[in-house]
Amino acid sequence: MKKNIAIIMGGYSSEYKISLTSGNVVFESLDKTKYNAFRIHIFKDKWVYVDTNNDEYPVDKNDFSVTVNGSKTTFDCVFNAIHGSPGEDGLMQGYFELLNMPQTSCNMYQAGVTFNKRDCLSVLKPYGIKTAESYFVNKGDVINEDDIIAKVGLPCFVKANKAGSSFGVSKAHTKADLQPSIDVAFKEDDEIIIESFLDGTEVSVGVITYRGEVKVLPITEIVSENDFFDYEAKYLGKSQEITPARLTKYQEDQVNALAKKVYQVLKMKGFSRSEYIFKDGEPHLLEMNTIPGLTRESILPQQAAAAGISLSDLFDSAIEEALK
Repeated sequence: MKKNIAIIMGGYSSEYKISLTSGNVVFESLDKTKYNAFRIHIFKDKWVYVDTNNDEYPVDKNDFSVTVNGSKTTFDCVFNAIHGSPGEDGLMQGYFELLNMPQTSCNMYQAGVTFNKRDCLSVLKPYGIKTAESYFVNKGDVINEDDIIAKVGLPCFVKANKAGSSFGVSKAHTKADLQPSIDVAFKEDDEIIIESFLDGTEVSVGVITYRGEVKVLPITEIVSENDFFDYEAKYLGKSQEITPARLTKYQEDQVNALAKKVYQVLKMKGFSRSEYIFKDGEPHLLEMNTIPGLTRESILPQQAAAAGISLSDLFDSAIEEALK
């Protein structure tokens, strides 16, 4: 008997359009002989099932069900394709845990920690994971630009602490750039992280649980035409994404082992994609995404293809893992 799969997409953040694209790719790619797929749009003002005619039916939040023409549908599993809040920060994970409903992403704690860049780096530091120097600022704090520069140097990156797709990220080249960059970051979040600039090869590493085993996918090298891997570079073609990355065997082994270690230390499950920069020959972790982009142009699907894994197989494995 076919399983009913709710594909949740949308969300409350600036990333909602990318999430809708990711969710629709999942919807189109799922094996129709195994699954009945339902597109569920999650927004602050409505949770709705959207049928193939784009008609909308409200979701009953008491049991996450939908009723169409008097017939009620419940779900065997939820495929989480929400980038940002509430799909990537632990809120949906906690909700589904309370309902005892399987879902494809990591658990609530892991989502909360990895979505908070500051917390994630703090958790990983005792395990010897190398990262950039960082300086934290909360909304309302007195900004001491000299202290910031003394800690992280120039140029530096100013980032919203809890945001994705490079929203709220700026590169500050001079002291005069700092305050405008901080203002941009505070539009996305009330906490920011300011990090030293790491000059080196940037790579993106997908680590997934696939057919019961933790698997590191072929590595992607990021070569941005812009000053850094910003929104334009990610989604508007202003970068080269080279898979497999142009690394030595030693570098590849280093970053593979590190990415797998980070995944296992955090007790992750489902998909993940983490970014690293090689500085002084060693990979330094930038951040981890637990709901990486799943559009056809996104990095994780590119990496899966390089590993000989089709989108259909990739998504099928995620659902099978969740149903275990």
